This record gives sequence, structure tokens and C-alpha cells, in this order.
Amino acid sequence: MRPLLLAALLTTAATAVAAQTVIQAPFDPAPPPVSLPNLSLAQSPAAPPGGDEQYQPSVGQPGKDVIWVPTPDGLVTAMLTVAAVTKDDYVVDLGSGDGKIAIAAGKQFGARAHGIEYNPDLVALARRAAARAGVANRVTFAQGDIFKSDFTRATVVTLYLLPNLNLKLKPILLAMKPGTRIVSHAFNMGEWQPDRTIRTDDATGYYWVVPAKAEGRWAFEIGGDRFTARLSQQYQMLTSDGAFRDGKMTGTAITLTRTDGRILEGQLTGDTITGGGWQAKRVN
Repeated sequence: MRPLLLAALLTTAATAVAAQTVIQAPFDPAPPPVSLPNLSLAQSPAAPPGGDEQYQPSVGQPGKDVIWVPTPDGLVTAMLTVAAVTKDDYVVDLGSGDGKIAIAAGKQFGARAHGIEYNPDLVALARRAAARAGVANRVTFAQGDIFKSDFTRATVVTLYLLPNLNLKLKPILLAMKPGTRIVSHAFNMGEWQPDRTIRTDDATGYYWVVPAKAEGRWAFEIGGDRFTARLSQQYQMLTSDGAFRDGKMTGTAITLTRTDGRILEGQLTGDTITGGGWQAKRVN
């Protein structure tokens, strides 16, 4: 379900976002601008916004942990675009409400999608909306508790919850397969800084890629240069014991900046990193 923010909470959240520094390491240039596709609401023209003739949810109606407020259409589009959703993805929306994010993933981006929602009336509403949108064959909804549901097969996870619920979800999300993309409306993940911040005219979202685990001591071979270095990791950000200035994980992709400014890019698989003209093996 979608949370309704009181004015005081909005002010506090906006202040916190403004004060937050989004980590952009020197080696991580800003991504190119995205071209957002046109998003039309996945409802029949006769269906009232947010509901249908069988059920009309009220903005702000109470739920299990949050109260329902739908994500704005523009941010739905932006979230799915920044996550680079394609027909090959399986999108899971946590607290799916009326189903608009999952339906947009299926209708506009061709993905398979699944929504988990505690309110059975909203689940039924979302299923009817998916049928009207012509995507019921690839967009499904289930009634359930997100903390008791298995969504580990997702390649993209979307959510609009509350800060305390995001923090409770954080260890679950970090344990997912490296490369899984996470997109949240309005609230971040505390110390886990977003890889990108998404802004539309009326809303803000945050995007992360689940990082692979690179912590440990590595034996590097770079050309004829051989040395060992310890990498320490806090979420996606890396530091070292002197061989590197800094580094970052984006899924299984690793970028390291040497102390002389040279940049190494590679892929981490298990205990091996392979790059163009260099490699490393984890020794402990």
C-alpha cells in the first residue's frame, strides 16, 4: 500500500534529501539523460482513477503498515526507465496497491511483473485493472505480507513504503542476486546511498543496484605489475589499504581508481575479477 505523508513528514524528508550527498565517485560519470516513454494509465477509459465500478479505494485509507497513496504516473515511468526494465525482466512491486507500477512494467515495458499487497480488495482491483490493460497473462498479484513473501527471483524490485519499512527490507534486498535493481518512491535506505536520485516535477525516487561482495585481500596482476591489496566494502563503495584511491561495485561490475588516477574496470565472478589486461584473485 502507498503511504500518505503528513506535511511535517514531507518537510523533514525534503530537508533530509537536500542535505544528503549522493555518492558519485570520480570514476562514475553521471549517466546519460534518459528518454522517458509515454505512460498511459493501465485502466479502461470508463474506469475511475484509482478504482473501478466494484471498488473505489480512498487516498489515505489505512492499511497494515502504511496508508494508500498512489505513485504519480510520471514517477512510475521514470522509475521503470531508470531501472532499464525490458521484456526480459521480472519486476516485483512491494505493497502494490492498485497495481499501477506492475501494470506499467508489463504494458509499457513488456516485462513480467508481480505485485504483493496485503489488502485483498486492492489485490482484486489490480487484477481487474491488469485484465483491462490486456496484461493479465504476464502481470499477476497476490495477497500477502511482503516480509513473509519470497521475491528473490525478481530482477527489479519497486516499492513505496515508509523509512522504517525500507530499513527493515534493506538486509533482504542486499542479500538478493548482485545486479538486482531496486527503485523506491520517496524514501531512501539510510546509509545505503542510492546509485541515482530520480526527480520529476512532483516526486522523488531512488535507485540502487545490489552490489556483489568484493571485500577481502586480492592478488592483482596488472600488466607486469603484481601486488596484493585489501578491499573494504560499505554497500557499493570500496576503499583499500593504499593501492587504490577508491572504488565502486555496480552489481558485479567493479571500478577501481589507482592512486595515480588510472581507472580499472572489470567483472567480479566468485573470487575472480577479470578486466581488460588485468585480473585479480581473492586470497582470503
